[in-house]
Amino acid sequence: MTLVQTETGFDLYKEKLCIGRCTLACGGARTDIAALWIAPDWRRRGYGSYLLRQVLHRCGGYRRDDASLFTAPLPAGPGEAAFWAKFGFAPEGGRLARRRRPDLSAVRFAQDFLAARLAQPRLLVDATCGNGGDTAFLCRLAGAEGRVLAFDIQPAALEATRARLAREGVPEGRCRLILDSHANLLCYAAPGSADAVMFNFGWLPGADHAVHSEAGASLRALDAALEALRPGCILSAVLYSGAVIGDGEKRAALAWMEALPLTKYTVLVCRFANWADSAPLPCFVIKK
Repeated sequence: MTLVQTETGFDLYKEKLCIGRCTLACGGARTDIAALWIAPDWRRRGYGSYLLRQVLHRCGGYRRDDASLFTAPLPAGPGEAAFWAKFGFAPEGGRLARRRRPDLSAVRFAQDFLAARLAQPRLLVDATCGNGGDTAFLCRLAGAEGRVLAFDIQPAALEATRARLAREGVPEGRCRLILDSHANLLCYAAPGSADAVMFNFGWLPGADHAVHSEAGASLRALDAALEALRPGCILSAVLYSGAVIGDGEKRAALAWMEALPLTKYTVLVCRFANWADSAPLPCFVIKK
């Protein structure tokens, strides 16, 4: 099967025959479906479900970090109602509606925590820039007066981050991309100069999972980050474990945090209680 985008929506082809069509209009986070049609000879074979599922995917209906709203005409009968209900549509205001709110991920939680506590930061550090999600967030948080340092040891990560910043319209002078280990952070940021240092440990999304951060360099980087922070400012770290990377780095980082003296630091470990034990773990160290 082939899904072809048209000026009015999407057509579904089986070989060279058009067997389905979805007519829609998109506006921001909202998508209005005017009609979804499957040719009579091809109905009750799962093609309608396939077409709608693909439309939802293409238009952002399954993105975990983005809100979305889809609407469709009210169903003509119980069979149609059951079909739309299977995809989360329910009657609302004279149409069917499917709403999705962003999931609260560990990374989003860390970003929200920093955004709520930092006002007009001067220097922010992304110690593990990856594909640039945290770097772009820090650039927005820094604003026109602040600056950002972003580290990674993989050139592919820096290129992905550079491309993301360009897509999001971040001025070039706001962020310095550094091809170096985050353990060398103090070579680029003076002690007591940073408002926040973010770590998102693990691997580069979309790359080889066998290449990932490890406890030795990570603990040295955490030490450097604490020295780089100004009093009252924050280190955030999202820790990972799993079949490929094990849990050595996660356990070592937690032990490091637990050993920090209460007289100098406040440490928060924020576990999602109904997630798996291997789920990402957001942690924060506030320097007193």
